[in-house]
Amino acid sequence: MKLPNNDSAVIPRRKLTDYLLNEWHEEGRGKALFFEQFGYSINTWEALAAALTMHAQTHEVVKVEQTPFGTRYVIEGILDALDGRTPFVRVVWFIDRDSTVPRLVTAYPLEEKE
Repeated sequence: MKLPNNDSAVIPRRKLTDYLLNEWHEEGRGKALFFEQFGYSINTWEALAAALTMHAQTHEVVKVEQTPFGTRYVIEGILDALDGRTPFVRVVWFIDRDSTVPRLVTAYPLEEKE
């Protein structure tokens, strides 16, 4: 199954610039260093947003979790990076209980499955 309504997925700029691409964020630092290896930076946040959206449209959901607040979706697969490489990443999306629009929660590297 694909992420429901993946064509409407929302990735707020601040989620990328203040978290995933921010080397000074306590939890996001390692993720920022990872994504920088593949050509992404705060200045290219829109390119990462596009790549993460394409990731959601291309790969299957590997895990679905119901919560009192909505549904969490986990997607794993290669990400088409700016530098042409294809790192294997896990991307987490969430659809709030009273919504149909998926929003990005996080993304991080995984070791590629054999």
